[in-house]
Order: sequence, then structure tokens, then C-alpha cells
Amino acid sequence: MIIIHVMGGLGNQLYQYALSEKLKQLGKEVKLDLYAYTDAKGEDREWRELELERLEGLEYTVCTRQERTLFLDNSMKFADRVRRKLTGRKDRTVAETADYMPEIFEMDDVYLYGFWGCERYYKDITGLLRQKIRFPKSGNPANIETLARMEHENAVSVHIRRKDYLTVASGARYMGICTQAYYQGAFDYIRERVEKPVFYIFSDDAAYAKAHFSGQDFRIVDWNTGKDSLYDMELMSHCRHNICANSTFSIWGARLNPYPDKMMIRPLHHDNYETTSPEEIHANWEDWVLLDAAGETVYGE
Repeated sequence: MIIIHVMGGLGNQLYQYALSEKLKQLGKEVKLDLYAYTDAKGEDREWRELELERLEGLEYTVCTRQERTLFLDNSMKFADRVRRKLTGRKDRTVAETADYMPEIFEMDDVYLYGFWGCERYYKDITGLLRQKIRFPKSGNPANIETLARMEHENAVSVHIRRKDYLTVASGARYMGICTQAYYQGAFDYIRERVEKPVFYIFSDDAAYAKAHFSGQDFRIVDWNTGKDSLYDMELMSHCRHNICANSTFSIWGARLNPYPDKMMIRPLHHDNYETTSPEEIHANWEDWVLLDAAGETVYGE
């Protein structure tokens, strides 16, 4: 059995779910550990909601508390330490330490802890994921009307994530990656290749979006908030092309996009501590256009 720890927001939850699907395709018995959302206390408690359960079509098995303890037996109680010494049993956690770790496909009886966000893991099952990941029907007329309008436009999603990326906690890791130059470079890349594109701006900072992106080819999507935020991902997936932030949320919006000729643009690096070389990033995300913070195309057509 393989148990996958689930954590983070919707984008990261989808990565961990997708890894379970990939491992099941390889004949593995896989279960998800939802402890961080259901039973954890204090700092171990995930502050975001479990949104996987809101999506339709997902099939996964949740591990029991006993199964979790079997894999994560790290108690320091004297009796437990003695039992581990006698049985030789120990913590079987495998933590994510690289952008792509194909060795996990050969493992069994392990507890996988990480985000597992590399495109390379899922490229061969993307079609299956699109079939299984379905959004609940929105009752908001704005979403219904926007989906209908996108069908007749060269719609391009643009994700701008700001608020939590500008805090002291997140700023050092994420700030300075998706610059105004990055977005201008992405707009130029699309405009050179797409006739009359319409850019749909999705952002957690609607005031910033409205102040910086105005014109007849821009549309600001600002009505999906709180629990309805997942509908922004659905709208992104219905665009013909996608300009992503360094965010798993918009990466999934692009990945779920079914158009065969789509262009998916992402920043070269997703955080400031990333040490992966541009060549390796391209190998792991070979169908993506990679732009740097200066708006220059590092890999693309």
C-alpha cells in the first residue's frame, strides 16, 4: 500500500490526487491521508478547506487512522520505542526532495509527503484526469454567461496572484517572479500568434487587476470568491490558451484545458529558492512556454 499525504489548497490537492491516479494505473494500492483537514490540531491543522470532496468524478480511498499510524510510527513513548526496536518497524515516509522523482513509481509500502507538482508525472494520464475532474454546476449567471461567451472567442486566461505572495512570510519565496514584464511578454507572445485574443484576468486582488489591465481586449473576472473560487479554475480551463502565475491553481486551469492547439505559458521558476536548471525545467514541462521575469521566452516556439 502507498499512502499520500494531502495538504495545501485546491491546486496542490489535485496534484496529490493525480499522483494517486498515476500510481493506480501502475497497479498500486493507493490511499489518501486527509488527516491535516479532519483530525489534526494546532500547527498540524491545514488552514485551507478540503476541496477535493467538492469535485465530481473523483475516486479515491481514504486511509484509516490505524493505517496512518502503521506508516508513521514516530511516537516517543517508551512502550512504542521498545516495540519498534523489537519489531524493526520505523517511519516509512518518503519526502519530495526534487522536482521529479521517478523512483517513487518503483516503491511500495511507503508514505509519500510532498506536493508532486511536476508535469512529467501526469503527462500520460492527462486525458483521464480531465475526464475525472469535474466541477459542480455553478448557479451564478455570470459564470454561465462567461462560459458561453468564451466558446466564440479566442479566450486567454491570465492569473495574477498577489495577496499572500506579498506578505513577509511568502514574499521572500514568491515575490519578483511574475512581474509586469513577465505578463507583458506573455501578452506579446499570444498576440503574435493569436487573432483577436481576449484576455480574462483572474486575480485575488481585483482592485489591482482593474487598475492595471484595462482595454477592449481585457475582461476582469472578480465574482468568484470564498467557496466559489474553484469556478475560476473551471473558467480558466475553458479558455483556448492560458497565462499562468507561479501558482498550482492556474497550472491546473491550463492542464484541464482540452484544446489540442493550446498555448500554456508559465514563469520559468515557481519560487525564488528553486535550483532546477532551465534545461531540466523544460524537460519536466516540455509542452509549456517558459518565460522569465524579464518577459523573455526561455523555451517556446
